[in-house]
Amino acid sequence: MFVCAGCGTELTAPMSGVALPVHTHFGGWEELHPPLMEPGTYAVEARPTGPPWRLWEDVDEETAARQGVYTPVYRVSFGARDRIVVTPGDSRSMTWIPERCEGYCRGVDGRDGPNLACGTCGRAVATRMDDCGLWQAVWLEPDAVVRRPSGLPAGPPPGWRDVERAEHRVPPHEADGSWSRRWEAALGVMLAHLVVATMGRPVTLPPGPVTELLSHAVGRCLPTGPAPRSVGLAGPGIAVPRPRPDVLLVPRHPLTGAPWRPPGDECVVVPLDSGVWAYLSDPDDISPIPATGVLPEGVLRDDYPLPPRPGYPLLPHRHAFELTLAGLPAARELRLRMS
Repeated sequence: MFVCAGCGTELTAPMSGVALPVHTHFGGWEELHPPLMEPGTYAVEARPTGPPWRLWEDVDEETAARQGVYTPVYRVSFGARDRIVVTPGDSRSMTWIPERCEGYCRGVDGRDGPNLACGTCGRAVATRMDDCGLWQAVWLEPDAVVRRPSGLPAGPPPGWRDVERAEHRVPPHEADGSWSRRWEAALGVMLAHLVVATMGRPVTLPPGPVTELLSHAVGRCLPTGPAPRSVGLAGPGIAVPRPRPDVLLVPRHPLTGAPWRPPGDECVVVPLDSGVWAYLSDPDDISPIPATGVLPEGVLRDDYPLPPRPGYPLLPHRHAFELTLAGLPAARELRLRMS
Protein backbone atom coordinates (compact mmCIF):
# COMPACT_ATOMS: atom_id res chain seq x y z
CA MET A 1 0.00 0.00 0.00
CA PHE A 2 0.97 3.66 -0.29
CA VAL A 3 0.95 6.08 2.64
CA CYS A 4 1.39 9.83 2.98
CA ALA A 5 5.07 10.76 3.17
CA GLY A 6 4.20 13.55 5.59
CA CYS A 7 2.10 11.82 8.25
CA GLY A 8 1.92 8.13 7.33
CA THR A 9 -1.84 8.02 6.65
CA GLU A 10 -2.83 5.09 4.44
CA LEU A 11 -3.82 6.46 1.04
CA THR A 12 -4.53 3.24 -0.87
CA ALA A 13 -5.78 -0.27 -0.34
CA PRO A 14 -3.19 -3.09 -0.41
CA MET A 15 -2.11 -3.63 -4.01
CA SER A 16 0.34 -5.31 -6.37
CA GLY A 17 2.40 -3.80 -9.16
CA VAL A 18 1.70 -4.52 -12.85
CA ALA A 19 2.86 -3.12 -16.18
CA LEU A 20 1.52 0.30 -17.19
CA PRO A 21 -1.30 -0.24 -19.73
CA VAL A 22 -0.35 0.90 -23.23
CA HIS A 23 -3.63 2.86 -23.55
CA THR A 24 -2.99 4.88 -20.37
CA HIS A 25 -2.78 8.31 -22.03
CA PHE A 26 -5.01 7.66 -25.04
CA GLY A 27 -8.79 7.68 -24.86
CA GLY A 28 -11.75 8.69 -27.01
CA TRP A 29 -12.60 12.37 -27.10
CA GLU A 30 -15.97 13.43 -25.66
CA GLU A 31 -16.47 9.99 -24.09
CA LEU A 32 -16.53 8.85 -20.49
CA HIS A 33 -14.20 5.92 -19.84
CA PRO A 34 -14.03 3.18 -17.19
CA PRO A 35 -11.16 2.91 -14.69
CA LEU A 36 -7.72 2.39 -16.20
CA MET A 37 -6.43 -0.07 -13.58
CA GLU A 38 -7.89 -3.29 -12.22
CA PRO A 39 -8.77 -3.22 -8.50
CA GLY A 40 -5.81 -4.05 -6.28
CA THR A 41 -3.16 -3.10 -8.84
CA TYR A 42 -0.89 -0.14 -9.45
CA ALA A 43 1.56 0.84 -12.20
CA VAL A 44 4.37 3.35 -12.52
CA GLU A 45 4.85 5.82 -15.39
CA ALA A 46 8.62 6.23 -15.75
CA ARG A 47 8.37 9.14 -18.19
CA PRO A 48 7.63 12.77 -17.22
CA THR A 49 3.88 13.42 -17.21
CA GLY A 50 1.56 16.32 -16.51
CA PRO A 51 2.30 20.02 -15.93
CA PRO A 52 4.36 22.05 -16.35
CA TRP A 53 4.37 21.90 -20.15
CA ARG A 54 6.57 23.72 -22.69
CA LEU A 55 5.88 24.14 -26.39
CA TRP A 56 8.22 22.28 -28.74
CA GLU A 57 9.54 25.50 -30.31
CA ASP A 58 10.63 26.65 -26.83
CA VAL A 59 12.66 23.49 -26.15
CA ASP A 60 15.90 22.52 -27.91
CA GLU A 61 16.21 18.94 -29.18
CA GLU A 62 18.72 17.81 -26.56
CA THR A 63 16.55 19.05 -23.70
CA ALA A 64 13.52 17.36 -25.25
CA ALA A 65 15.50 14.12 -25.59
CA ARG A 66 16.28 14.22 -21.86
CA GLN A 67 12.52 14.33 -21.33
CA GLY A 68 12.09 11.28 -23.55
CA VAL A 69 10.90 13.10 -26.69
CA TYR A 70 12.94 12.65 -29.88
CA THR A 71 10.84 14.17 -32.68
CA PRO A 72 8.67 17.31 -32.82
CA VAL A 73 5.42 17.29 -30.83
CA TYR A 74 3.05 20.05 -29.82
CA ARG A 75 4.30 20.25 -26.24
CA VAL A 76 6.76 18.55 -23.91
CA SER A 77 6.02 17.58 -20.32
CA PHE A 78 8.40 18.69 -17.58
CA GLY A 79 6.31 17.07 -14.87
CA ALA A 80 7.39 14.42 -12.39
CA ARG A 81 8.70 11.01 -13.36
CA ASP A 82 7.59 7.77 -11.69
CA ARG A 83 4.02 8.79 -10.90
CA ILE A 84 1.99 5.88 -9.54
CA VAL A 85 -1.47 5.18 -10.96
CA VAL A 86 -4.26 3.34 -9.10
CA THR A 87 -7.96 2.89 -9.71
CA PRO A 88 -10.11 5.52 -7.92
CA GLY A 89 -11.85 2.84 -5.87
CA ASP A 90 -8.55 1.89 -4.23
CA SER A 91 -7.80 5.42 -2.99
CA ARG A 92 -8.26 6.22 0.69
CA SER A 93 -8.29 9.19 3.09
CA MET A 94 -7.99 11.95 0.46
CA THR A 95 -9.93 15.19 0.08
CA TRP A 96 -10.38 17.53 -2.88
CA ILE A 97 -8.33 20.69 -3.30
CA PRO A 98 -11.21 22.85 -4.64
CA GLU A 99 -9.12 25.46 -6.45
CA ARG A 100 -7.43 22.71 -8.52
CA CYS A 101 -10.51 20.89 -9.80
CA GLU A 102 -10.61 22.25 -13.34
CA GLY A 103 -11.69 20.09 -16.26
CA TYR A 104 -13.04 20.28 -19.77
CA CYS A 105 -16.73 19.46 -19.31
CA ARG A 106 -17.47 16.14 -17.58
CA GLY A 107 -14.91 15.81 -14.82
CA VAL A 108 -11.44 16.85 -13.70
CA ASP A 109 -8.32 16.57 -15.84
CA GLY A 110 -5.44 17.57 -13.55
CA ARG A 111 -4.44 20.63 -15.57
CA ASP A 112 -3.52 22.52 -12.37
CA GLY A 113 -1.47 19.74 -10.80
CA PRO A 114 -2.40 17.60 -7.79
CA ASN A 115 -6.06 18.04 -6.86
CA LEU A 116 -6.24 15.59 -3.93
CA ALA A 117 -4.77 16.16 -0.46
CA CYS A 118 -4.08 13.84 2.44
CA GLY A 119 -7.15 13.97 4.65
CA THR A 120 -5.01 14.06 7.79
CA CYS A 121 -2.21 16.58 7.15
CA GLY A 122 -3.43 18.42 4.03
CA ARG A 123 -0.37 17.60 1.93
CA ALA A 124 -1.05 17.53 -1.86
CA VAL A 125 -0.57 13.85 -2.70
CA ALA A 126 -2.41 12.86 -5.90
CA THR A 127 -4.33 13.86 -9.00
CA ARG A 128 -7.77 12.47 -9.81
CA MET A 129 -8.49 12.35 -13.56
CA ASP A 130 -11.89 11.36 -14.97
CA ASP A 131 -12.84 13.95 -17.58
CA CYS A 132 -14.06 12.95 -21.04
CA GLY A 133 -11.39 11.20 -23.08
CA LEU A 134 -9.49 10.12 -19.95
CA TRP A 135 -9.39 6.71 -18.31
CA GLN A 136 -10.52 7.12 -14.69
CA ALA A 137 -7.45 7.09 -12.46
CA VAL A 138 -5.76 8.52 -9.38
CA TRP A 139 -2.11 9.46 -9.93
CA LEU A 140 -0.01 9.51 -6.76
CA GLU A 141 2.87 12.00 -6.65
CA PRO A 142 6.15 10.08 -6.22
CA ASP A 143 7.62 12.52 -3.69
CA ALA A 144 4.40 12.73 -1.65
CA VAL A 145 3.84 9.02 -0.92
CA VAL A 146 5.81 6.10 0.48
CA ARG A 147 5.28 2.42 -0.27
CA ARG A 148 4.69 0.30 2.84
CA PRO A 149 4.12 -3.46 3.28
CA SER A 150 0.46 -4.19 3.97
CA GLY A 151 1.15 -7.27 6.07
CA LEU A 152 -1.18 -9.34 3.88
CA PRO A 153 0.09 -12.37 1.95
CA ALA A 154 1.01 -11.45 -1.60
CA GLY A 155 -0.65 -13.32 -4.45
CA PRO A 156 1.33 -14.79 -7.34
CA PRO A 157 2.63 -12.11 -9.71
CA PRO A 158 1.08 -12.05 -13.20
CA GLY A 159 3.09 -13.90 -15.83
CA TRP A 160 2.98 -15.40 -19.30
CA ARG A 161 0.44 -18.03 -18.20
CA ASP A 162 -2.07 -15.24 -17.61
CA VAL A 163 -1.73 -14.17 -21.24
CA GLU A 164 -2.77 -17.64 -22.41
CA ARG A 165 -6.05 -17.63 -20.45
CA ALA A 166 -9.27 -17.02 -22.36
CA GLU A 167 -10.40 -14.31 -19.92
CA HIS A 168 -7.28 -12.27 -20.69
CA ARG A 169 -8.44 -11.64 -24.25
CA VAL A 170 -9.81 -8.20 -25.13
CA PRO A 171 -12.37 -8.24 -27.97
CA PRO A 172 -11.97 -5.56 -30.65
CA HIS A 173 -15.53 -4.21 -30.30
CA GLU A 174 -17.33 -2.21 -27.66
CA ALA A 175 -20.80 -3.25 -26.49
CA ASP A 176 -22.39 -0.69 -28.84
CA GLY A 177 -20.61 -2.20 -31.85
CA SER A 178 -17.90 0.47 -32.21
CA TRP A 179 -14.21 -0.36 -32.21
CA SER A 180 -12.65 -0.82 -28.80
CA ARG A 181 -10.85 2.29 -27.53
CA ARG A 182 -8.21 0.03 -26.03
CA TRP A 183 -7.63 -1.60 -29.42
CA GLU A 184 -7.35 1.76 -31.16
CA ALA A 185 -4.72 2.91 -28.65
CA ALA A 186 -2.85 -0.41 -28.71
CA LEU A 187 -2.80 -0.34 -32.50
CA GLY A 188 -1.34 3.18 -32.53
CA VAL A 189 1.41 2.17 -30.10
CA MET A 190 2.19 -1.02 -32.02
CA LEU A 191 2.36 0.79 -35.36
CA ALA A 192 4.90 3.29 -34.01
CA HIS A 193 7.16 0.41 -32.99
CA LEU A 194 6.57 -1.33 -36.34
CA VAL A 195 7.48 1.78 -38.34
CA VAL A 196 10.75 2.10 -36.43
CA ALA A 197 11.51 -1.64 -36.57
CA THR A 198 11.11 -1.67 -40.37
CA MET A 199 12.58 1.82 -40.90
CA GLY A 200 9.45 2.72 -42.81
CA ARG A 201 9.68 -0.13 -45.32
CA PRO A 202 6.72 -2.14 -46.71
CA VAL A 203 5.53 -5.20 -44.80
CA THR A 204 3.46 -8.33 -45.41
CA LEU A 205 1.12 -9.52 -42.66
CA PRO A 206 0.26 -13.13 -41.84
CA PRO A 207 -3.11 -14.45 -43.04
CA GLY A 208 -5.95 -14.62 -40.53
CA PRO A 209 -7.07 -12.15 -37.85
CA VAL A 210 -3.89 -10.05 -37.99
CA THR A 211 -4.49 -9.19 -41.63
CA GLU A 212 -8.27 -8.95 -41.26
CA LEU A 213 -8.10 -6.50 -38.35
CA LEU A 214 -4.83 -4.62 -38.80
CA SER A 215 -4.07 -4.43 -42.53
CA HIS A 216 -6.00 -1.20 -43.18
CA ALA A 217 -4.20 0.63 -40.39
CA VAL A 218 -0.79 -0.75 -41.39
CA GLY A 219 -1.42 0.38 -44.96
CA ARG A 220 -1.97 3.94 -43.76
CA CYS A 221 1.39 4.08 -41.97
CA LEU A 222 3.68 2.03 -44.21
CA PRO A 223 4.08 2.09 -47.99
CA THR A 224 3.58 -0.73 -50.46
CA GLY A 225 6.42 -1.78 -52.71
CA PRO A 226 9.07 -4.35 -53.47
CA ALA A 227 11.10 -6.32 -50.93
CA PRO A 228 8.62 -6.07 -48.05
CA ARG A 229 9.57 -7.27 -44.59
CA SER A 230 7.50 -10.19 -43.31
CA VAL A 231 5.54 -9.95 -40.05
CA GLY A 232 4.41 -12.93 -37.96
CA LEU A 233 2.55 -13.54 -34.71
CA ALA A 234 4.37 -15.34 -31.90
CA GLY A 235 4.25 -15.64 -28.13
CA PRO A 236 3.42 -17.97 -25.24
CA GLY A 237 1.88 -21.15 -26.59
CA ILE A 238 2.49 -20.18 -30.23
CA ALA A 239 5.46 -21.55 -32.11
CA VAL A 240 7.55 -19.10 -34.10
CA PRO A 241 6.55 -19.44 -37.78
CA ARG A 242 9.02 -21.10 -40.12
CA PRO A 243 10.73 -19.60 -41.96
CA ARG A 244 11.20 -17.04 -39.23
CA PRO A 245 9.52 -13.72 -40.21
CA ASP A 246 11.62 -10.56 -40.21
CA VAL A 247 9.45 -9.07 -37.44
CA LEU A 248 7.40 -10.80 -34.74
CA LEU A 249 4.29 -9.32 -33.11
CA VAL A 250 4.56 -10.41 -29.48
CA PRO A 251 2.77 -9.64 -26.19
CA ARG A 252 4.06 -7.41 -23.41
CA HIS A 253 4.63 -9.11 -20.07
CA PRO A 254 1.72 -8.33 -17.69
CA LEU A 255 4.12 -7.49 -14.84
CA THR A 256 7.23 -5.97 -16.42
CA GLY A 257 5.92 -4.71 -19.75
CA ALA A 258 8.92 -6.32 -21.50
CA PRO A 259 8.19 -7.94 -24.88
CA TRP A 260 8.12 -11.74 -25.16
CA ARG A 261 11.06 -13.27 -27.01
CA PRO A 262 11.65 -16.78 -28.31
CA PRO A 263 14.41 -18.49 -26.30
CA GLY A 264 17.80 -17.64 -27.80
CA ASP A 265 16.27 -15.33 -30.43
CA GLU A 266 17.56 -11.77 -30.58
CA CYS A 267 15.82 -10.75 -33.82
CA VAL A 268 13.31 -7.92 -34.17
CA VAL A 269 10.10 -8.03 -32.11
CA VAL A 270 7.28 -5.49 -31.90
CA PRO A 271 5.35 -5.42 -28.58
CA LEU A 272 1.56 -5.45 -28.49
CA ASP A 273 -0.96 -5.02 -25.67
CA SER A 274 -1.17 -8.52 -24.18
CA GLY A 275 -4.99 -8.55 -24.17
CA VAL A 276 -5.11 -7.54 -27.83
CA TRP A 277 -2.40 -10.07 -28.69
CA ALA A 278 -4.32 -12.79 -26.85
CA TYR A 279 -7.38 -12.12 -28.99
CA LEU A 280 -5.38 -12.17 -32.24
CA SER A 281 -3.81 -15.48 -31.23
CA ASP A 282 -7.21 -17.08 -30.49
CA PRO A 283 -10.08 -14.91 -31.76
CA ASP A 284 -12.98 -17.35 -31.44
CA ASP A 285 -15.91 -15.88 -29.53
CA ILE A 286 -16.89 -17.59 -26.30
CA SER A 287 -20.56 -17.66 -25.35
CA PRO A 288 -21.24 -15.84 -22.05
CA ILE A 289 -24.18 -18.20 -21.42
CA PRO A 290 -23.29 -21.36 -19.46
CA ALA A 291 -24.51 -24.57 -21.07
CA THR A 292 -24.23 -28.31 -20.53
CA GLY A 293 -24.49 -31.16 -22.96
CA VAL A 294 -24.67 -30.76 -26.71
CA LEU A 295 -27.38 -29.72 -29.16
CA PRO A 296 -28.90 -32.32 -31.45
CA GLU A 297 -27.25 -32.52 -34.85
CA GLY A 298 -28.66 -29.95 -37.27
CA VAL A 299 -29.99 -27.64 -34.55
CA LEU A 300 -28.57 -24.11 -34.54
CA ARG A 301 -28.41 -21.86 -31.48
CA ASP A 302 -30.25 -18.56 -31.65
CA ASP A 303 -29.68 -17.31 -28.08
CA TYR A 304 -26.13 -16.03 -28.60
CA PRO A 305 -26.18 -13.37 -31.30
CA LEU A 306 -22.90 -12.36 -32.89
CA PRO A 307 -21.57 -9.02 -31.64
CA PRO A 308 -22.29 -6.02 -33.88
CA ARG A 309 -19.48 -5.14 -36.25
CA PRO A 310 -18.44 -1.58 -37.14
CA GLY A 311 -19.11 -0.48 -40.69
CA TYR A 312 -15.67 1.13 -41.01
CA PRO A 313 -12.12 -0.24 -40.68
CA LEU A 314 -10.13 -0.26 -37.45
CA LEU A 315 -7.88 2.79 -37.28
CA PRO A 316 -5.09 3.62 -34.81
CA HIS A 317 -5.46 6.32 -32.19
CA ARG A 318 -3.63 9.21 -33.85
CA HIS A 319 -2.03 10.60 -30.69
CA ALA A 320 -1.03 7.11 -29.55
CA PHE A 321 0.88 6.64 -32.79
CA GLU A 322 2.44 10.11 -32.89
CA LEU A 323 3.46 10.34 -29.24
CA THR A 324 4.77 6.77 -29.07
CA LEU A 325 6.83 7.37 -32.20
CA ALA A 326 8.18 10.61 -30.75
CA GLY A 327 9.24 8.72 -27.61
CA LEU A 328 11.38 6.14 -29.48
CA PRO A 329 15.05 7.17 -29.84
CA ALA A 330 15.29 5.48 -33.26
CA ALA A 331 12.55 7.80 -34.54
CA ARG A 332 15.10 10.62 -34.78
CA GLU A 333 17.24 8.55 -37.15
CA LEU A 334 14.13 7.59 -39.14
CA ARG A 335 13.11 11.24 -39.45
CA LEU A 336 16.57 12.24 -40.70
CA ARG A 337 16.62 9.33 -43.14
CA MET A 338 13.24 10.23 -44.62
CA SER A 339 13.78 14.02 -44.73
